[in-house]
Amino acid sequence: MERTALVTGASSGIGAATAERLAREGYHVVLAARRLGRLQEVAARVIEAGGSAEVSQLDVSDRTQVGQLAAALERCDVLVANAGGALGGDQIADAAPQDWVSMYESNVLGTLHVVQALLPKLIASGDGIVIIMGSTAGFTAYEGGGGYVAAKHGTHAIAATLRLELCGQPVRVVEIAPGMVKTDEFALTRFRGDEAKAAAVYAGVAEPLTADDIADAVAWAVTRPSHVNVDLMVLRPRAQAAQYKVHRER
Repeated sequence: MERTALVTGASSGIGAATAERLAREGYHVVLAARRLGRLQEVAARVIEAGGSAEVSQLDVSDRTQVGQLAAALERCDVLVANAGGALGGDQIADAAPQDWVSMYESNVLGTLHVVQALLPKLIASGDGIVIIMGSTAGFTAYEGGGGYVAAKHGTHAIAATLRLELCGQPVRVVEIAPGMVKTDEFALTRFRGDEAKAAAVYAGVAEPLTADDIADAVAWAVTRPSHVNVDLMVLRPRAQAAQYKVHRER
């Protein structure tokens, strides 16, 4: 039977690139996100390239929707819990609490919902893999990133705890933690469409990571032999030594 990979947040960026890459690895990919039209565009690219894909409109913060999707899947071999993102760049003194709530719901509770819903099928596959999309923000704080840092610390905690709790089960738990990745929407969404602020994040950085770089890392982890678990993979561009240490060309 064809192996199935469910990718959340698959309508753009890292999620879309990951779905396309896993399709090339031979998986039937289930693309899930809120924007149905964008999902259909990604699925069309997968199918045009000879892969197999289906779409499911999904808000990971809605537990009922997640449960319905899980129930509709015949099987799940790989879960890529990628949906999430950042909102705002205010310091803690000025941050909007609702931004923190939104980030917690998508990054932390959204990950919890999909993991809980798909875990029985992952175990039943006999060789399941959970890929949790973390961030270097899950280890290192930076000014203006308090809410996102808190959320990604929570995501990191889920991955680390789940790995302990599933020890002895036929499921691997992998955390991918990217640093600076330039995608079409991440910074633009964070700064609510302010193109100048979004562009400033990457100003002078010759080669930030791309969505394809992260998709390649996911594919590498997924295709290791069954006895090999990649606990944590941290990826940064060469120009970024830390959250606060970035080489920018003048």
